[in-house]
Amino acid sequence: MKYKLIALIAAVTCALQISAERVLTLQECREMGKKNSKQAQINQEDYEAAKALRQAAFANFFPRLTANAGYVWNQKNISLLAEDALLPVGGMGADGSFTATDPTNQWSNSWTMLPNGTPAPLDADGNPFDPTANPEKIQWKNYAYLPKEAMEFDIHNMFAVSVGITQPIFMGGKLRQLYNIAKANEQIASIKANSEDGETLVSVDEAYWRVVSVTNKLRLAEQYRDLLVRLNNDVQAMVDEGVATKADLLKVRVKLNETEMTLAQAQNGLTLSKMALCQVCGMPLDSQFEVDDTDLKDITLTDENLSMDGVYESRKEIQMLEQAEKIAKSGVRIAASQFMPNIVATATYTASNPNIFNGFDKSLKGFFNAGVVVNVPLAHANDFFEYRAAKHKAKTVSLQLDEAREKIELQANQSNQKVNEANKKLLRAQSNLKSADENLRMAQESFTEGVISSSDLMQAQTAWLAAHSDEIDAAIEVKITRLYLLKNTGKL
Repeated sequence: MKYKLIALIAAVTCALQISAERVLTLQECREMGKKNSKQAQINQEDYEAAKALRQAAFANFFPRLTANAGYVWNQKNISLLAEDALLPVGGMGADGSFTATDPTNQWSNSWTMLPNGTPAPLDADGNPFDPTANPEKIQWKNYAYLPKEAMEFDIHNMFAVSVGITQPIFMGGKLRQLYNIAKANEQIASIKANSEDGETLVSVDEAYWRVVSVTNKLRLAEQYRDLLVRLNNDVQAMVDEGVATKADLLKVRVKLNETEMTLAQAQNGLTLSKMALCQVCGMPLDSQFEVDDTDLKDITLTDENLSMDGVYESRKEIQMLEQAEKIAKSGVRIAASQFMPNIVATATYTASNPNIFNGFDKSLKGFFNAGVVVNVPLAHANDFFEYRAAKHKAKTVSLQLDEAREKIELQANQSNQKVNEANKKLLRAQSNLKSADENLRMAQESFTEGVISSSDLMQAQTAWLAAHSDEIDAAIEVKITRLYLLKNTGKL
């Protein structure tokens, strides 16, 4: 009773472990693979960065507001006079010049009479002079005193603030083309993010179908081993009855041992294949699971009709090169914009302490100003050569786009041809499988009736094994070639 209980517990535990094994579908593996792909995450971050740069380029169309503030400490003050000054006291003449209303009373100069009867003042050397031409020779009687301190301004501590706004009006088309470049770079980053999903799907699908292939071949090896075990028992019984030799039995046992070795290798191969699938899906390498291989049992063979226009529109490489071509054309327009004028409108409010509006008053006061700045480039050889280089670069990208279309057309047709070959191979394998199954059935009946030997039966079993193995390989090849056809036509 005790042993029965132990056996029951072991059976239940084993059943729970088996039922706990997860059955993964191809779609589930694809979703896990996309989430696990670090490169996909990197490309997504690159896309977000490109999106932000496109938004930054769009912001260049709007006004730019700036604010500045500063403080300066000066060792010395400013003085408009080097020393105390004496200013003569006079009046304003009819012609607007500084003069004296009564020179004889306001001037200390001696006077003389010129030959024409006109009075003229004498300078310090006693020579007559014209006061309008040489006012410095006038000797004034009365002066206004102007001390040096009255013309000195405190600038030890200076503060200044300014707020300005700049609005580009016309920049030769540079801003628009820079925005177009940023927009194209955003599209390229988006295409890269999506194309990385395709590469991830290819890796996941290859690993998934490898597990399916090894799993089915392991089952096939187990069935083949069961056939050999049954044959071994039959030949052993025949040896015991004396209707077969030990040599016949040894041949069967050698084949059975070989099958056991093959089975062990298949089990190891299945373990490694599952680990590879775990790696691309981001699961622990020791995860226990089974794969859903129902799609391998019933494969519908179809002929693909290629439309190269649709292929060109779907392929990521063409999409990225088309965006690169847009960038190159925008580069040509930017180079051409160097020959065009730039027009910018500005407005600024500036305030300082001390301010200059009331004799360096110690208070914060300011003023507004507004204007338009026009910059007209005249000539520079460097601009011309840059324009030529941009045109050549645009032509290069256009040629690369044409070359990519040619290569993609060849690649798509080659993939389609491989799919057709895989379909034919699967049909032949399925036909051979039916013949091998019938041949094995007839061989088993003939062996039971004693018509053929055990060696003949083993040959039929080996042919049956090869036919089933070829059918599995052909079905997997159909799946893989279709996968690459979808990838190369941009439909994955």
